[in-house]
Amino acid sequence: MAARGRGGREGETSPLRLIAIACVLIGLVLVSLRLLPGSPFESTAVADWGRGESPAGRTGSLTDRSSRPSPSPSPSPEPEPLPFEAKKLDLDIDGWYGWSVLDRRSGEIIGSKNMAETNTTASLIKAWIVADYLRRTADAGQTPSNAKLDDLTRIIRDSDNERTEQLYTQIGRSASIKRLLSICDLTDSKVSSDLGWSRTELSPRDTARLGNCIAEGTAAGPKWTKWLLNEMRLVRGAGDFGIRKAFPAAQAKKIAIKNGWVDRTREQEIHVNCLAIGDTWTMGVMLRYPINKGYQYGMDNCQTITESLLTRP
Repeated sequence: MAARGRGGREGETSPLRLIAIACVLIGLVLVSLRLLPGSPFESTAVADWGRGESPAGRTGSLTDRSSRPSPSPSPSPEPEPLPFEAKKLDLDIDGWYGWSVLDRRSGEIIGSKNMAETNTTASLIKAWIVADYLRRTADAGQTPSNAKLDDLTRIIRDSDNERTEQLYTQIGRSASIKRLLSICDLTDSKVSSDLGWSRTELSPRDTARLGNCIAEGTAAGPKWTKWLLNEMRLVRGAGDFGIRKAFPAAQAKKIAIKNGWVDRTREQEIHVNCLAIGDTWTMGVMLRYPINKGYQYGMDNCQTITESLLTRP
């Protein structure tokens, strides 16, 4: 008879092996229950995957961002002051003179005590006459011919009187000056009726306002303002004097001007007027004095008045 092995009957499972199998099965069931949505054994780690720890539960040096102080905004840079000083002038000039400067950024106006008194403009008013024509032409949907633009260039750069008279008649003569007073909000000036463009009366204050009206694009309109300002920067010959001559050459070439000069034999006076447009300012200077002093006297003193008001050499 053959002997039995120590392991017992062949194929018989030992109790320890049964216990091990049971533990494995129970473990698999529990794992399945933790992964099953809605199970009481569901793992919260699965639901929170990728969220990380909430800010409220964090400890250590980190703080809630809402409690951090906001950075202080950088202060806006102070605008560069105008190159002019408001002060009373006591210059050795015969006759009458006045001046005014307008800050284009704020609209503030400074000037002499008599800046509201008027003087006949002479050729200074040509800047408005050309602007009025250009704006009205654009409003009518028209474009000036090249020949017409050449005429306008001669009026501005060379102060051509004959072409000015023709253009002044074309735009309605004194009706144009009435538009000037209204469109540019002038308060001191007067229409010369049928006495002609040269007899238009502006004050130094209104001269500065006219300059701003041109610079802002109101006078000539958006289409032609840049063109007009460029022409005024190119004034040449006898008309190139006054305000911008008080500035260094590099600055002067950027300043747009239109000047006027005329002898009034009826009054035995010479009237000299200066209009200038800078990047942040406009200026008007006006003089009238005895006729025997000549034109150059007024031209030089327009520059002298400007130099006396400049805050920087």
